[in-house]
Amino acid sequence: MEKILVTGANGQLGTELSVLSTKHSQFEWILANRTQITLDDLKVLAKQLKEIQPNIIFNCGAYTAVDKAESEKEIAFTVNHLAVQLIAKYAKENNAKLIHISTDYVFDGTSSIALNEEAETNPINIYGASKRAGEIACLTENPNSIIIRTSWVYSKFGNNFVKTMQRLMKEKESINVVNDQIGSPTYAADLAQAMLDILDSPNWIPGIYNYSNEGEISWYEFALSIREFGKYNCNVGGVPSASYPTPAKRPQFSLLDKKKIKRIYNLDVPDYRESLRKMFV
Repeated sequence: MEKILVTGANGQLGTELSVLSTKHSQFEWILANRTQITLDDLKVLAKQLKEIQPNIIFNCGAYTAVDKAESEKEIAFTVNHLAVQLIAKYAKENNAKLIHISTDYVFDGTSSIALNEEAETNPINIYGASKRAGEIACLTENPNSIIIRTSWVYSKFGNNFVKTMQRLMKEKESINVVNDQIGSPTYAADLAQAMLDILDSPNWIPGIYNYSNEGEISWYEFALSIREFGKYNCNVGGVPSASYPTPAKRPQFSLLDKKKIKRIYNLDVPDYRESLRKMFV
């Protein structure tokens, strides 16, 4: 029986994979939390990988505190770059399949068209730079890896924009949401299923792929959909990013082009409203 290791199993994507694991009992699942897989201590991580001996690795674990990363560069790069390098090296040496999760934050946000996998990367914050370094290290150490870039991830589990909006819309009469950052949300349950569809496919075509739900929207428009499906009475206003200065810059435009993953793996990518509606059922 092949053994699947899921890093970051307590996160949004890891938890969704945990839910789906019950339908894929042909695998032995190792759903690893931060103690079982220690991404910020490379010596410990090397020992853990050797002990677990996975045949397949879903690397969902990451340092994702975007603003905090500006003052915690070393830990961000350890987790998002050096740990990924080590995992990719292990996968190469042990002939294990690796799907590594990356981000739209590898881009600078200056594009005006959907970004494909060949678009130029130019991170504008430490988090994005650390994730881009991880991508490069992953494919350098193990060219047989698959990397999936995703964006605006949310789930019923963990902390995310949708759950924050639900809480605020219950508590407040009115809120403001930035309307000049454009992209598309990703329902973590959809991404988890896509990962398993890739694993189940007879084809294993390494390289970088994009995955998010369909739709080109701002965070403000996303908030309006959340209000609609949640039947909240809160007033939602749109404001520029300058109204909410943050330590880390955000890409203004990071819409991902999904043609490659749809073509190669014949994936059906749902519209963001269809997936958001599932979360409210």
